[in-house]
Amino acid sequence: MSARILVAEDDVKQARLIRIYLEREGNEVQVVADGRSAIDRARSSRPDLVVLDVMMPNVDGLDVCRVLRAESQVPILLLTARTTEEDMLLGLDLGADDYMTKPYSPRELTARVRALLRRARALARTEPTVLTVHDLRIDTARYEVRVAGEPVALTGKEFAILTVLAGEPGRVFTRAQIIDRVFGFDQNVLERTVDAHVMNLRRKLERGRPRYVETVYGRGYRLAPPSGADR
Repeated sequence: MSARILVAEDDVKQARLIRIYLEREGNEVQVVADGRSAIDRARSSRPDLVVLDVMMPNVDGLDVCRVLRAESQVPILLLTARTTEEDMLLGLDLGADDYMTKPYSPRELTARVRALLRRARALARTEPTVLTVHDLRIDTARYEVRVAGEPVALTGKEFAILTVLAGEPGRVFTRAQIIDRVFGFDQNVLERTVDAHVMNLRRKLERGRPRYVETVYGRGYRLAPPSGADR
């Protein structure tokens, strides 16, 4: 199934290469060369996915990511020449669903795009469900999370991970299982990427009081079951 994809990349050769590979997949691809244009085009064309370079003129990719995530749940794939863990965490914290460091393989990029689109479509097909665990309320139809009645803004991947854990409170999910359910089979996702998302998820949900997402050392993560439930 084809998709509308917005590519924001100021390197002409890189943008052309990305366009060629994505169009071979049957997608409709629009290309812009600066951050301001990326925001404007995303608002006007409502793409199914955004491929976003971090280093761009006018408005950089991180600021674009922040703006787009505040306005929609469109999947965002960041492209960056920055390779430190801090840079990765910042991109994920601002709302990116995935990231790739330069130089990258165009074939891997198309595989990651496919996986992000597949995940987004699967969520769209899911029957509306409200999950309630402790004082967490997760509305999968509206992509809303509340803690004790207060709204919490999560990225797409944070929301997906929380939904997986909340679907079976108390069950331990390995990092590999989380990657499978959230990122898809054909992604070369590192386990530390899961750890980064979980760290951000905890910070937003727990606000310094660890009580929801638990680490089971040597195994993975679980959502703490309600009081009295069998662990």
